[in-house]
Amino acid sequence: MARVRERAEFDVDEPVLVEGLPGVGLVGKIATDHLVDEFDMTYVASVDCDGLPEVAIYDEDDYTARPPVRLYADEERDLLALQADIPVNRVAAAEFADSVTDWVVDADATPLYLSGFPTQNEDPSHVPEVFGVATGDGASILEAHGVDTPPEQGVVGGPTGALVNRADVNDLTGVGLVVESDPQFPDPAASKQLLDKGIEPIADVDVETDTLVEQAEQIREQKQQLAERMQQASEEESSQAKPMRMFE
Repeated sequence: MARVRERAEFDVDEPVLVEGLPGVGLVGKIATDHLVDEFDMTYVASVDCDGLPEVAIYDEDDYTARPPVRLYADEERDLLALQADIPVNRVAAAEFADSVTDWVVDADATPLYLSGFPTQNEDPSHVPEVFGVATGDGASILEAHGVDTPPEQGVVGGPTGALVNRADVNDLTGVGLVVESDPQFPDPAASKQLLDKGIEPIADVDVETDTLVEQAEQIREQKQQLAERMQQASEEESSQAKPMRMFE
């Protein structure tokens, strides 16, 4: 059984929810962690699910122990964030997606789902490309903000794919943002593109992102252990977008 357990009251009006589950390049997690930190967002809820490890997360210079999957709110910006410090395994993915989607509907939120598209580019000047997919009326949001359509047919997998699937089944207006990312290591540069090209304009927020590149090595070191766990997990447990030709 999965449920969202609210821990604090909050008041937002038609918010945007940014989803940051771990996946390829940890692009969604890095982007969402950055939002939570930069805006000092308030911890308002946790996601409880039988398939999630029963562990406690703590942070530096803070006594508070928290569950591994949490929801944050910024009332001033009408912004919500789903932050996860563990992978969501395939056993839990369906119930997890149902529970989170029900909460998103109750909050009258527009979800932004984030995925990495594994690519290897040796050109150091290459800027990772961002494209979008949509559920409900989400295509109009992508068109309005100049986010490109996918370059080829593909599939969004892992728990993020389950969330997009649930949004589609419920005819929920949502947006999936996909960015080219390193398939092996945490990729702060790709996360910066997600923020600059997708999250900022769609959520109508202004967040500093240059430090994601300036502190890239430090961020990689901080996230490397989680990235290694993601590599060891099955593909079903890693949020990512892949071309359909891989399944032919």
